[in-house]
Amino acid sequence: MPRNKINISDEIEHLSVLNEKGQLDKDLEPEISETLLLNIHRTMLLGRRFDERLLNLQRQGRIGTFAPITGQEAAQLGAVAVLRSSDWMVPSFRETAAEIWRGRTMESLILYYSGFNEGGRIPDDMNNLPVCVPVATHLLHAVGLAWALGYRKKDDVVMTFFGDGATSEGDFHEGLNFAGVYRTPVIFVCQNNQWAISVPRSKQTRSQTLAQKALAYGIPGLQVDGNDLLAVYSAAKEAVERARSGGGPTLIECVTYRLMMHTTADDPKRYRKEEEVQEWVGRDPLPRFQKYLIENKKLLSKEKIDRLETEIKEEIQAAVERAEEQKSKLKEPLEMFDHVYAELPKNLKEQKAQLAGELSGNKKEDGHD
Repeated sequence: MPRNKINISDEIEHLSVLNEKGQLDKDLEPEISETLLLNIHRTMLLGRRFDERLLNLQRQGRIGTFAPITGQEAAQLGAVAVLRSSDWMVPSFRETAAEIWRGRTMESLILYYSGFNEGGRIPDDMNNLPVCVPVATHLLHAVGLAWALGYRKKDDVVMTFFGDGATSEGDFHEGLNFAGVYRTPVIFVCQNNQWAISVPRSKQTRSQTLAQKALAYGIPGLQVDGNDLLAVYSAAKEAVERARSGGGPTLIECVTYRLMMHTTADDPKRYRKEEEVQEWVGRDPLPRFQKYLIENKKLLSKEKIDRLETEIKEEIQAAVERAEEQKSKLKEPLEMFDHVYAELPKNLKEQKAQLAGELSGNKKEDGHD
């Protein structure tokens, strides 16, 4: 029998609106209100400065390990800016700017990175899921949420974020397959920052793009310049409108770069060259967006940015002080044992007793009874 060719869609588009030199394609420029543009910029700048302050706090030993977002702000904010408050956001562990946009406080992040469970609590009126450290497992939660929204005949959507490394996990493929079969209203936003810790994207997959992985599951896929906020916004808006109208899921690959370390426990100089980093510094999304707002929209100036920098510095300092105050009022860590089991197992009783003894010894060393 002869072989017959099967016609399938095998085209993936790449979208760029504002290139790395700040040149604008007017034909592709999305309609965004001046208020929204300024709010996005403020959160973008806040996310960058808060990232820098968190790094200082970590190096001082005042918080634990965290994952910096510097260089990836546009990939996050361009996407979440199109969501409604009733929509759901399902983050991984590198979405600080998106979480702040969605209402999470900076002090809660500081508490979380200081090891306090209280910092990870999501308010009842906020449709965000907590940070998810295991790679790609949260994609299944996102798809489940989206399926439930459809089952309840709501027009809300779910947006979930993950890195390029997640596309090499089985959960990614299970999530996309389920979403495709059941046409769930979920937008998969892949922040392709080129490195899965120390593994480069080239050693993870033979696929020319990550967006093309959507084709296998019968859903739309699009690659965008992840450092171009306008391109990310346009792609996310199209995907959200499709999902909200019953058109099902979309995979968006945001090509960006992690300018800092994977986490503060990582030394990127051991596996990547500084020349590569500097090449991507030239594509930094923050000055690119600022140039657009100054030259094309006439909404910003150097003086306005300087004033905003001062405001943000004071805002971050106030959040640090609130977090430190909350730390001093939080209850004993022994409470972690009290709300898991109706009757504490023997091994946890032993651990609780051991921790109680260590805490008691620390108090005596500090001069407290």
